[in-house]
Amino acid sequence: MARPNEYEYVVIEGNIGSGKTTLSKLLAERWGSRLMLEEFRDNPFLPKFYENPKQHGFALELSFLAERYHQKRDELNRTDLFKPGIVCDYSFAKSLVFARINLDEDEFELYQNLFHIIHGRIAKPDLLVYLHCSPEKSLRQIKKRGRDYEQEISLEYLEKINSGYLDFFKQHVNAKIVLLNTDNLDFVSSANDLNRVFEAIEADYIPGIQIVESF
Repeated sequence: MARPNEYEYVVIEGNIGSGKTTLSKLLAERWGSRLMLEEFRDNPFLPKFYENPKQHGFALELSFLAERYHQKRDELNRTDLFKPGIVCDYSFAKSLVFARINLDEDEFELYQNLFHIIHGRIAKPDLLVYLHCSPEKSLRQIKKRGRDYEQEISLEYLEKINSGYLDFFKQHVNAKIVLLNTDNLDFVSSANDLNRVFEAIEADYIPGIQIVESF
């Protein structure tokens, strides 16, 4: 299906292990759009953070903030006549969500000031889709994909991430934000589930938070 004309820039978000990267790839292929994936595998602070969050949290969050800003700026300013539109597997807002969880109060206050300066310079998506699932489902999928540095992630940490995103969305009611409940979906293995997700994404929405509880 062709990309809806009003969606030049779409972001797929979700908790760790929610399937946002997989869905972003499938959606970009469906629409013939350019794909922007978060570049994090080479971040030297990530394994260190999971070993010692207190010591390496601030360095990790600053490095992610810089990397995300440069990638978003470069990709959103680049044109591709053969692949119009962009599908991205992360929102710039995730920087603030994770920093709020991972940093102490003084560090977060400084970080938040930097975030808001940079956030104002980044183009906002035409549609943001949040793949909402329980921490239990996220944890099962994290275990399944087997990244060594993620194996100590707790249910409590995943719950904080879900809550952090929801708190952020409530402050941005002028954006088009769709919350898809994916607890009972398997869009990786089920073509039927995937088509239902596509239909939900391609529906018409007004600005504000739209909740799709079931299909």
